[in-house]
This record gives sequence, structure tokens and C-alpha cells, in this order.
Amino acid sequence: MITIGYSIQPLTAHTWNAFAGLVERNSGLFRGCWCIHFHPAFAERGQGYEGNRALKKQLVEAGQAHAALVMIGDEAIAWAQYGTPDELPNIQHRKQYLAEADITPDYRITCVFVDKRHRNQGYAKAALAGALDLIAAQGGGVVEGYPHEIGEKRMNNSFVYNGTRTMYEQAGFEFVRSKGMKNTVMRRTIRPA
Repeated sequence: MITIGYSIQPLTAHTWNAFAGLVERNSGLFRGCWCIHFHPAFAERGQGYEGNRALKKQLVEAGQAHAALVMIGDEAIAWAQYGTPDELPNIQHRKQYLAEADITPDYRITCVFVDKRHRNQGYAKAALAGALDLIAAQGGGVVEGYPHEIGEKRMNNSFVYNGTRTMYEQAGFEFVRSKGMKNTVMRRTIRPA
């Protein structure tokens, strides 16, 4: 379905401007979150759009925020955020998740986002695959994702911030259990590159 060539690049200080451009074109994401919701620094989120932007940049520069950026030329059009559970502890339905946890994964994928202009073209799948490739390059391990069960009813994109169960199944993840009403725990082991 993808009709334009793209590349995957990691989110780093070098690619910050491309990432920031994507976020800015999309109003800071989810009311100015800048994708810091899942980080330990979430308590500082109340700083608003500019405070969240500064915090995300600080985390990226410190090597504490990771993502696979889908790039067309120099422009980021999508990403999948990933990291260790220590880097991304604030998952949705965390209390239930911890009560039912059977293992601690090596990595989590917590957010998949595609620019409005490029949705429904396969770039979410490309971002997810890019995150898995970057995880493999970092040594691999057990990876969890927490996609949504969307059923037959169409959901607003802001509620499908981590993709769908179907997308994860197509990427080789296995269903582990439900989490909350519309979330799942999916898992896959990634071999080192």
C-alpha cells in the first residue's frame, strides 16, 4: 500500500528537528503531549506544550527516549516509540498489568503515530517494523506492545495510539491477554541483528 519510498531512522539529537516537525504539524499530539506520557517524567507533563516539548528534547538528548522514525527525504511522517520498562513505565491500565504480569519484557512499544497526510497507507506497519529492527540492532529481546481491540466500530485515531491487534499479529506478535476494556498485551521475541 505504501507508494512512496521511505527510510527508517532512530530518534536522536540528529533527527530531533524532523521529529519535532512531525509533532508540530500535528498540534503537539494528543493536546500537546509530545509523546512523554509513558516516560517516568510524566509527572512533569503539566508544563503544557512548550514544557512537554523541552522535556522530550531533553530525554532524547540524554538517550532516554527512543523511536523509529519513518522518513520521506528529510521529513518524518510517522514513528513508533519504544524503550525499556524503566524508560517507559507509565502504560495504560498499569495497575492491572502489574497484577497480572508473568514476565518483565526487555522492551515496550508504547506509541505508534502517523501524520494525518499519510494515514491508511501502511506507514504505521512500517514504523512498527522499524522499531523491531532497531531493537534487534540493540541486542533484541522480549518485546511487548499494547495495541487496541477495535472491533467493528471505528475508533478515533487518538484512541488507537498504539495501533491495532491485527497490525501486531501481522508483525508476528502473539496475544497474551486483555488489558482494560479495549487494550491487549501482545508479545514477540526479537533476535539480535
